[in-house]
Amino acid sequence: MFLQAQRNGERRDACGRAPAPAGARQSGCRRQVYCAMRGPQPFARHARCTLRMGICMQQPLRSWIGTAITVALPTMVFATAVCAQSDQRSLVTAATLTFANFKNDPDMAWLQRNLGRAKAVMIAPEITKAGFILGGSGGRAVVVARDAKSGKWVGPAFYTVATASVGFQAGISVSEMVTLVMTDKGLNSLLADSFEMGGDAAVAAGPVGAGAQTDLVADFVSFSRAKGIYGGINFDGTIVSTSDKWNRIYYGKPVTASDILVRMSVRSKQANELLNVVTAATRK
Repeated sequence: MFLQAQRNGERRDACGRAPAPAGARQSGCRRQVYCAMRGPQPFARHARCTLRMGICMQQPLRSWIGTAITVALPTMVFATAVCAQSDQRSLVTAATLTFANFKNDPDMAWLQRNLGRAKAVMIAPEITKAGFILGGSGGRAVVVARDAKSGKWVGPAFYTVATASVGFQAGISVSEMVTLVMTDKGLNSLLADSFEMGGDAAVAAGPVGAGAQTDLVADFVSFSRAKGIYGGINFDGTIVSTSDKWNRIYYGKPVTASDILVRMSVRSKQANELLNVVTAATRK
């Protein structure tokens, strides 16, 4: 009506009323607008409808936005932290499955019998070997260790494994590996920034077969299999390095392998399944 009156040349005030006759008292504007936050609201005298509506909506809207941000911000921070841990958590889950598969394999009798003597266990769910003439293999691993006093398994700490090789080779193969750490020397090697298997510490391929009775003297005894075939990876010359970045992301702060495996200053509930599987296997 207000706009139509303007088009027809009639003078109207902000509430759409015609001017009062001279000397007559102007009554207040009684029209109401509906506020989405407060319901029907009367106009103040001589207030413009749009201004009234804008002020009415503006304050609750600002309050709502502030409340939404306050509620959502902690959730957003938590979700970001979880996303940042996705690679580490996936590796721990994969390591749990790999260890369970080796533990239940009847051909891994030697591993099963000697788990109780191990100082620590290193698990690499995926070691990729690739090359042509010159090649190499590498992947990521987790290590859990047994506390010497309580016998409790702790960890995991994250590592990278890498090796180069020379000789006739072609194509790509993927293996999974479980290595028993049998000596204090082997465990201490894992607390360093990096070390070489077969150089700084002795490594031997674990015997495979239900009747395997071989007595091995080595710091590390390693079992691997690729597509169901046991062995196939020579760990002599393999460089094992701590992954400080992955440890920091997984635990949410800078930590060393010693903090995780010896001082036991951090832990993650997400690793409970892995620790429980290893604990159950070493009780037999």
